[in-house]
Amino acid sequence: MNRYPLWKNLLVIIVVVLGMLYAMPNLFSQDPAMEITGSRRAQMDSATERLIQERLTNSNVQIKSMESGPDRLLLRFINSEQQLLAKDLLETALGGDYTLALTLSTDVPDWLRSIGALPMFLGLDLRGGIHVLIDVDMDAAVAQALDRYAGDIRTLMRDKRLRYTTVSQTDDGVVVSFKDAGVRDQAYEAIDEEFGNLQMEAVDGENFQVRVQLSRNEQQATRKFALEQNVTTLRNRVNALGVSEPIIQQQGERRIVVQLPGAQDPAKLKELLGATATLEYRLEDTEHSIEDALDGKVPVGSKLYHTRDGRPILLKKQVIVTGNQITDASSGFDQRTSQPAVFVSLDGPGARRMRNVTTENVGKPMAVVFIETRTDTRVVNGEKVIQKIPVQEVISVANILEPFGRRFQTTGLDSPGEAHDLALLLRAGALAAPIDIVEERTIGPSLGQDNIDQGFRSVVIGLLLVMVFMVVYYKIFGLVANLALIMNLVLIVAIMSMLQATLTLPGIAGIVLTVGMAVDANVLIFERIREEISIGNTPQASIYAGYERALSTIVDANITTLIAAVVLFSFGTGPIKGFAVTLFIGILTSMFTAILGTRSVINLIYGNRRVKQLAI
Repeated sequence: MNRYPLWKNLLVIIVVVLGMLYAMPNLFSQDPAMEITGSRRAQMDSATERLIQERLTNSNVQIKSMESGPDRLLLRFINSEQQLLAKDLLETALGGDYTLALTLSTDVPDWLRSIGALPMFLGLDLRGGIHVLIDVDMDAAVAQALDRYAGDIRTLMRDKRLRYTTVSQTDDGVVVSFKDAGVRDQAYEAIDEEFGNLQMEAVDGENFQVRVQLSRNEQQATRKFALEQNVTTLRNRVNALGVSEPIIQQQGERRIVVQLPGAQDPAKLKELLGATATLEYRLEDTEHSIEDALDGKVPVGSKLYHTRDGRPILLKKQVIVTGNQITDASSGFDQRTSQPAVFVSLDGPGARRMRNVTTENVGKPMAVVFIETRTDTRVVNGEKVIQKIPVQEVISVANILEPFGRRFQTTGLDSPGEAHDLALLLRAGALAAPIDIVEERTIGPSLGQDNIDQGFRSVVIGLLLVMVFMVVYYKIFGLVANLALIMNLVLIVAIMSMLQATLTLPGIAGIVLTVGMAVDANVLIFERIREEISIGNTPQASIYAGYERALSTIVDANITTLIAAVVLFSFGTGPIKGFAVTLFIGILTSMFTAILGTRSVINLIYGNRRVKQLAI
């Protein structure tokens, strides 16, 4: 009666083996490490490795191991103090040409890595780092959009030779006033033709007006664009910190979360968040020789630049437009050639300037220069000095096919992905709306280790108490439940490792809660078996009835908990999400181990043989 078919036994065995394999990487120690990579101007070679090793040895910094890889060097340290000391030392020794990323690296064997078995990520509360919550001023984003439209409308009125009295900006729109109704009607048609996405209204009164407002969809698009652009801008800036696995993501409709595991310098983070970056459009100088410029003979009126891949290029000093005049940028495809392209929109003065220059230079190449201020740490006269170094890189060069003004496209890109990245880069030169840091938390690595120790201790204590109770109360059946409970913990860790989920302190709380809840299903089953025995059923029939008749109750109870976990994950913030993830996974694994797992073991012990009495 109580026997499983072969496929069910094989399923349980396969799940157990896979769970142990993918949970195993978490048993290996996670060493504080530093990953060093070279920029386009400096490559990681043997000479650089020797320099790093000499500097660390001379300063008595203890290295656990050094691993060389393609274009990178991984240093392992015995503790986080040595890691931070090495970071300060190498920042001054290597300068800004190398990126130093703090991380945790495990000694996972290659055979486990080959099957994708990696340890879980640790959250800020377990690893240490910086958490910043940023609020984006959406009203300012809409006001900036209205200000741009007001300037564009003034330019349009002058180009169309339509005399207006005033162009004023209100809280929700732009008002253009005229002395003559006929001129007002012409202006209405011109504005409608140029800005068809705006809501317009002609008003008669003491003077004749055209009232322009952003539609609700346009306001939502403006706010969404501002938030996306700020996320992209902040991501580009945070990458300069060299932190491994940074998290920059949207939270709600107007907030951005920045989490930097391993970072311990909030002042530097604030400096980067407030940094500036911009773009410039310049014509390429095709009349003079690059070779002469490389020899130091740069022509008057030109300047030598380099592309991102290091190729030298000669550009004219005269700036056509800057990034401050870009109002929008999006990626797409050229309608004529179907090649990837980036579509750029300029404000009124920028559009007029661009049209004049492109009309005179059809067929000539134009370059996009990305300008950014980076922070570099160097040693001057034995003291560490932080310097701000402007970096100018050419990110795109394309030929001018025809005159263009307010809206144009950049082609000559290799792939749609490159076009998408360039559009983001064009928009990310500056923040689209002001930001305000509303919350800031810094967690030290020692506190993170304390959280890990206390969390592990709580899981062990909770597990032992539950196991002791189950053995005392249910005897052999309690031992089987304990085996399922241990396997449940292994499966939770394995699934989180496979998903590369992040374990946080609330996540550990979810695991502790799951330890208590995981035996609920077994308690229901065992109590049902005891009831069947008390009414006179045979042991085999009692086991069968206990599992079959308790199943619906177990499923109902766990489904309600799963619904609660889904709601917590959907509407909760970071810590709540961490709790919800472990709770959700724990409920699923506990149902598997409590129903299928314990049944297979009970069948193995009592199945297919005469039993007079159950140890329950």
